Amino acid sequence: MPETGAKKISVAYLVTHPIQYQAPLLRAIAADRDIYLKVFFATDFSARAFHDPEFGRAVEWDVPLLEGYESEVLPTWPGTRYPGGAYFDAWRPFSRGLRRRLRAGRFDALWIHGYARLPHIAAMLAAKSAGVRVLLRDETNAIGQARSGTRFFAKRALFGVIDLMVDRYLTIGALNEAHYRDLGIDPAKFTPMGYAVDNDWFQARMAEAAAGRETLRRSLGLAPGRPIALYAAKLIDRKAPLDLVEAFAAATRARDAVLLMAGDGELRAAVEARVAALGASERIRLLGFQPQRQLAALYDLCDLFVLPSERETWGLVVNEVMNAGRPVIASDRVGSARDLVRDDVNGFVYASGDIEALTARLREALADPARLAAMGRESLGIIAGWGFAQNLAGLKSALARLFPDRGITVPP
Repeated sequence: MPETGAKKISVAYLVTHPIQYQAPLLRAIAADRDIYLKVFFATDFSARAFHDPEFGRAVEWDVPLLEGYESEVLPTWPGTRYPGGAYFDAWRPFSRGLRRRLRAGRFDALWIHGYARLPHIAAMLAAKSAGVRVLLRDETNAIGQARSGTRFFAKRALFGVIDLMVDRYLTIGALNEAHYRDLGIDPAKFTPMGYAVDNDWFQARMAEAAAGRETLRRSLGLAPGRPIALYAAKLIDRKAPLDLVEAFAAATRARDAVLLMAGDGELRAAVEARVAALGASERIRLLGFQPQRQLAALYDLCDLFVLPSERETWGLVVNEVMNAGRPVIASDRVGSARDLVRDDVNGFVYASGDIEALTARLREALADPARLAAMGRESLGIIAGWGFAQNLAGLKSALARLFPDRGITVPP
């Protein structure tokens, strides 16, 4: 059994790869006085420089991904590694040896991130055969899916099987919970564990960036006081960057605002061409891929953030920019908008694909800097209640429900 010291419960966590958003949460869980945590990865490719197929370029995260918690990369069955070990898909790499590790480590629970991989279904079976309770956290929701259709009913049938193995669902938000209910899952098995970022880290980075705000503004050739809207996402179809280009160009014909677009991807050439065709090159600037620290500076610089995605199961970038105290315009296909963006309070929500509605929202928002600032303050208040402290409390609440005799302390 691992050395747990005075820990009251032992939890294994299975996830495909190290994820930049999750690393600080895992450190916080590992530091908790009640939980012994060990993380099992299918691959650790993301801890090094790697090629992201959606960005269309090499990516290397500028934050530590493997520090502060215990982890292990599971071995794989021969012939099941992703080519070059450089990514993952629905079945590669196919990990092995988890059941033996769960038993040898005498783990109480296995927390799995994501259901839509054959190795993760196998992991649920392995856990149940080892007498280990299973917790599932996944981004799934109904965005972009027809409720009545072959795919929906196939998924409902799959969850009929999955539900036999899952003891608690760690739900990330309102749309996630609604979709589980549609799939036939009993809400009594839900424990909220909302998708979050490291609020403290981002707020500290914003505070650092504030001192250099005007320097950054000058480096971008922007006049003091010029309103700035920001898009920070991959330039791919489902993020709908071209919708934003059309709407911003129409909303700002007679205004002095500028749109900064941070991100890269297969639509970059199309976006550049459309910006040029609209005669908006001075008002719409493409900045390319930006590391997290530079993104924090852009969040601090902007007056308004826009995410027009047509399919976004959550959109953690919304959490990030709210930590800068900025208002958000999001489409109704952005999962986080249901929980974090309150219409006319800290931003606006519009119907995905409705470019006229997005144009109207941009025009309205950019016309009133004082109102934008007030909305930004509301964002900061909302995100204060949606962070890793609440995530840890959610996980401990789920564990306390499953193991009521362990004396697990659940924060209020």
